[in-house]
Amino acid sequence: MTEATRRDFLHGTSALSLLAAASVVTTAPAAETRPARKAYEYQHSPLPLPYASGSLKGLSQTLIQSHWENNYTGAVKALNTLRARLVHAASDADTPPYVYTGLKREQLLRTGSVVLHEIYFTGLGGDGKADAALRTKIAASFGSYDAWEAEFRKIALGIAGGSGWVMLGYNQSLQLLENYWMADHATAPANTTPLLVLDMYEHAFAMDYGAAAARYVDAYFANIRWDAVSRRLEASA
Repeated sequence: MTEATRRDFLHGTSALSLLAAASVVTTAPAAETRPARKAYEYQHSPLPLPYASGSLKGLSQTLIQSHWENNYTGAVKALNTLRARLVHAASDADTPPYVYTGLKREQLLRTGSVVLHEIYFTGLGGDGKADAALRTKIAASFGSYDAWEAEFRKIALGIAGGSGWVMLGYNQSLQLLENYWMADHATAPANTTPLLVLDMYEHAFAMDYGAAAARYVDAYFANIRWDAVSRRLEASA
């Protein structure tokens, strides 16, 4: 093979390789894209409970149904109402900035309530038993699974009698699995994916347990759906 023929051969081979690569790219499945939602116009629909409201251990049907209907669904309705008001206020040049900011503050609180309640309800309905793989991951951050649970419970009981949330979250910036105390719906740690949340507002337990918050926390742990926690951790870590 002459040098000129060899160059022609290599050139043709390279071209075929590039053509093949291009065909692979064009035939690869396109990445899924979520439809864009308009910030002002979006209206949220309540998520149904993923289990029968009377199927949880130690948490009555009356409590769960009331919590879902009055507190969670109420937050969804309030958030949708706020969005409608923001549409008008944003386009009204006469809306004072302090009035608009008040609406945005309320939107922040209602958004937090909606999202946290959805994580709370979908985190229930299980047998309360974390599998060995997840227990190992939690132990890697806290020393042991029992140490994690002890801290989570301690935070919960410290909130009892007041209001707030307990969160097991994965902090993307710090790359850290950690428990957090949250005073209200708007105090979530920055850049943190919630994996498991516990509602410690009285509406979540007083109907069943009165002031006996520790018994509510016991019932919560007995119903945790740990496979949901595992999926959230795998998606975030």
